[in-house]
Amino acid sequence: MFKRLIASALVASSVASSAMPANAAKDGVTLGFAVAFTGWEAAYDGEATKMAQLWIEQQNAKGGLLGHPIKQIQQDTKSDRVEGAKAGQAMVQGGADVVLVTADYDYGAPAALQAQKAGLISVFLGASDPKAGVAGVGKLSFTANNAGQVEGATMAEWGINKRGFKKGYVLVDNLLEYNKSSCAGYEWAFPLHGGTIVAKDEFKNADASISSQVTRLANAVRDEGVDNVMLCSVTPGGASAIKQIRAAGINIPILSNTGMDGLYWNSAVPDLKDFYVPVQAVFSGDPRPEVEALTKAYEAKYGGRPATQYAYPIYAWLDLYAQAVTKVGSTDAEKVVAEMNTYKDVPTVLGTRSFSDLVHIQTQIPMFVTEIKDGKQNVIEEVKISQDIPNDVLYRLKK
Repeated sequence: MFKRLIASALVASSVASSAMPANAAKDGVTLGFAVAFTGWEAAYDGEATKMAQLWIEQQNAKGGLLGHPIKQIQQDTKSDRVEGAKAGQAMVQGGADVVLVTADYDYGAPAALQAQKAGLISVFLGASDPKAGVAGVGKLSFTANNAGQVEGATMAEWGINKRGFKKGYVLVDNLLEYNKSSCAGYEWAFPLHGGTIVAKDEFKNADASISSQVTRLANAVRDEGVDNVMLCSVTPGGASAIKQIRAAGINIPILSNTGMDGLYWNSAVPDLKDFYVPVQAVFSGDPRPEVEALTKAYEAKYGGRPATQYAYPIYAWLDLYAQAVTKVGSTDAEKVVAEMNTYKDVPTVLGTRSFSDLVHIQTQIPMFVTEIKDGKQNVIEEVKISQDIPNDVLYRLKK
């Protein structure tokens, strides 16, 4: 369902005419996209990039920033870490003020590190591992998204408080740090609220079969009364895992992370039900008028609604960036970041956002719990975790 942007190994025409050092004097603001236009990460980067480009168009219609239109340059990372580093360097050489990178820490960090070395701001389109930012890149790096731990904790607290779950099972895809962070949030919150985690297992996203893991899960359901499984994964492996779980006759509720948001993969499990994911925005009809208006603007520009919530967080982050640039009257990275670090519960189209000099990811925001059932995704309710996530959980520190 994802509409792939045309693969672009070129840096847009503005680069060709402005191969200047990143700190050279110039007018206006340039956003550089070192993102995946091709490869599996395009499923997460493509629509977020389109949303950022919609933001640029809307902002330019209002006069741009600092009295000049916002420019953009881009290069395809091809969903590859080495190509990501090359794309990040191209954005630096092309004169970007902000480098937007892939919506995952593992694959976005190579480009973000190039920006950090050059003294430029970077922002991950939707990474949820807390290392995407200060901890893993540097003080000039942000992610537009929430910590994966928030997703896992949200599902654990909701499951216990609203569904009466008592015994959980953790199944984590070890492809990404994000998956591990999401399950870390569940593993912290589920016992905290009175549940018991019976067992934890893992698999690889590329595994064609996870029959051993499914058998162990089936045994835990039968012998130990497991009543929910927390699956932390992304497509395509996550869809395959769900299909195998259901094919084995395991019909307990499956809780998941935002990486499994959307309906584009549902043909793999056409009769799926009792499957739940947390999201920041609902592409199929958000209850907030301002978010639905943004969705309609996206639809008018691109001919269809986003396929997942990953399109939205970068729009809110860019609004905050523009606010900071306007306040300090400059694109100077140090000054802009210092201003953004003062933000505490600042309103955005997606709700309030906060940053500090140590944390450039959202760790305490409400999320919508949604159910994917019979080819539809519906909002159940909005949930905000009741306790702050401890640092040892947020950064997965070994005890």
